[in-house]
Amino acid sequence: MKQRIFKYIADLRFAISILLLIAICSIIGTVIEQDQPIEIYKLNYPITNPVFGIFSWDLILKCGFDHVYKTWWFIALIIFFGTSLLTCTFLQQLPALKLARRCQFFRSPSQFQKLNLSLKSSTLNLNSFLFFQQTNNYHIFQQKNIIYCYKGLIGRLGPIIVHFSMILILVGTIVSSIFGFKAQEIIPKTEIFHVQNIIGNGIFTQIPKTSHRINDFWITYNPRNIVQQFYSDISILNDNGLELTRQTIFVNSPAKYNGITYYQTDWNLIGIRLKIDSQKITQYPLIPIINKQEKLWVSWVPLTSTLKDGLTLLINNLEGYLSIYDKQGQFLGNLELNEQSNFSKPLTLIDIISSTGLQIKVDPGITLIYTGFGALMVSTLFSYITYSQIWIIQKKQDLYIGGSTTRATYEFEVEFFQTVKQFESKR
Repeated sequence: MKQRIFKYIADLRFAISILLLIAICSIIGTVIEQDQPIEIYKLNYPITNPVFGIFSWDLILKCGFDHVYKTWWFIALIIFFGTSLLTCTFLQQLPALKLARRCQFFRSPSQFQKLNLSLKSSTLNLNSFLFFQQTNNYHIFQQKNIIYCYKGLIGRLGPIIVHFSMILILVGTIVSSIFGFKAQEIIPKTEIFHVQNIIGNGIFTQIPKTSHRINDFWITYNPRNIVQQFYSDISILNDNGLELTRQTIFVNSPAKYNGITYYQTDWNLIGIRLKIDSQKITQYPLIPIINKQEKLWVSWVPLTSTLKDGLTLLINNLEGYLSIYDKQGQFLGNLELNEQSNFSKPLTLIDIISSTGLQIKVDPGITLIYTGFGALMVSTLFSYITYSQIWIIQKKQDLYIGGSTTRATYEFEVEFFQTVKQFESKR
């Protein structure tokens, strides 16, 4: 009974069926938004009008389609598929490799009938033929009148490496889904923060308790005044507030510490500090304006206690200046950092308060996944190595010759007959 079960699990049809189910679930996880608030699903997948006539928000939540890759049934499918690959490797691929290493002699001319490529010759110079095959990287074994030759045995490792690489990828995927997490944070410059805004986590995820400080944030612009790159200077602190490490990150250059990766994703302006009429410094909020072309923020600075008279401030960059308009919308001029100008009242721009957008991610299975994909690429190279075999039986003056190969059948056949013809003519 156990042998039947293992043979069924190792069967190619079983593996393809599981792989098809995994593909269907992955498509569902791609079409349906993952890890979104319940309101998003209620809005986009109403019960009265299900998407594709099936997907309503209550079905999505019940079946876990809102977090497909972390559900128990998706992980179970991956485990089944990995078990099938592992069983196939030990029950079929490894025994086949072990068998290929043995000398598989043909002892009767009737055995050549099962080969697609065979012939009978009475004029072949056997010694010259074998010497040529040896120079052609064939390994030659002989028992009296029977001979076995093979080359390219390393090509038989290709399927085994494929199986193990896919198992590594699957294991890495499971490890990442149950132990990893992803968070998004928007932090003002000079502020200390903890990881709080979790947007995705696994069953056994442990959120790091370390604190972080944004020391500085700045943006570089190209000559056309378009954002070229933005940078964040981050310090990671211990429980006592002491700095453990300090790194500067920018887009496509994340920081890494203790298995945690910090990505630079976005930026924002949240306020400005002004000094009006030589009074104390006052902070005013900046409100973003939706604009598809560029980022734009606006603020209102009252000049009287009744709030009826004031200035409108517009800013669209972090180059250290802003534009000022009166209440009628007339442009009054630009104000730069630490510059004092008189717009009804003396006005000095002290600071522009920026915030940086970070994605904080822990992906413990990424090393396994990368290793698996690396092994998969190596297995592709192995698959191009042809495993070829040649059998010879000598009966008095007659030689029975046959051959087979795993790929490039036509080239092997042409080479085989040309070699035989070459050494027949030399006898």
